[in-house]
Amino acid sequence: MIMIDQKLLSILVCPVSKAPLEYDKENQELVCRASGLAYPIRDGIPVMLESEARQLTEEEKLG
Repeated sequence: MIMIDQKLLSILVCPVSKAPLEYDKENQELVCRASGLAYPIRDGIPVMLESEARQLTEEEKLG
């Protein structure tokens, strides 16, 4: 399993809401609760495109 560098995570924000992201290690995604989107991480690289993100479920949005 690939880990995301904490320094990288600290500077990345959601391209839609500009809110901070949370790293979901289990699903290999960067999650933004503000916009309700989860961005995939492929081969250790975050794909920060709204068109590639998936919508969070209501349960996921609540955390």
